[in-house]
Amino acid sequence: MKQFTISTQIICLFLCGLCFCQQTNDERYTYKQGDYNGIGKWYLGREIAYVMGYQGIKWLERPEREAEENVSTLLSNMDIQTTDIIADIGAGSGYHVFKMAPLAANGKVYAVDIQPEMLKAITSNNIYKKLNNIKTILGDEKSVNLPENSIDKILMVDVYHEFNYPFEMIMSIKKALKPNGKIYLIEYRGEDETVPIKKVHKMSEAQAVKEMKAAGFKLDENIDNLPWQHCLVFSKS
Repeated sequence: MKQFTISTQIICLFLCGLCFCQQTNDERYTYKQGDYNGIGKWYLGREIAYVMGYQGIKWLERPEREAEENVSTLLSNMDIQTTDIIADIGAGSGYHVFKMAPLAANGKVYAVDIQPEMLKAITSNNIYKKLNNIKTILGDEKSVNLPENSIDKILMVDVYHEFNYPFEMIMSIKKALKPNGKIYLIEYRGEDETVPIKKVHKMSEAQAVKEMKAAGFKLDENIDNLPWQHCLVFSKS
């Protein structure tokens, strides 16, 4: 028993050392202590935030969300066509999905999330049962798991800053987008201290452009008509 314990400890030490080497050899990311609400992992000078768990569904569905975020204007910014194939990455409880699906009545809306509980909240919603163009997709930390060259428009609302592997995720999105596809990146404005959101959960336009450029995207425009958020539109370079 003692010999088994020693062997197990050696194996554990080896695996821990291997993991540490993998982390330190990954040139895209650095690891250091930072914000209390961050995970201690940094990408291009930005600390990645903790993912909001499914326990926060009530906040996603709060009654004042339309007034705070002007979601109706966001959807207008997207110029959704009836045949559009759209993916909501980090769809959560489906707040945006259920608003987009009727607009893309002859297309499809993919609701992508890494938390099965979020997808269950979508499929158990009575609105989901009345629509036939919503498909839920379980993503993972490095991929959105969408069909290649299939998506017209990608929507990410206050979720990109929580990606544990932002480069890998954007590369998987790039693969899923059609050649003329668009990303609509919605993030709380990091430049504006009056926006009542924790710093690590905001992004500046400059930071977003830097990170998207690293994955082969260019900024088409920043539609500056939302109360607290950037509406950054990106396409393939």
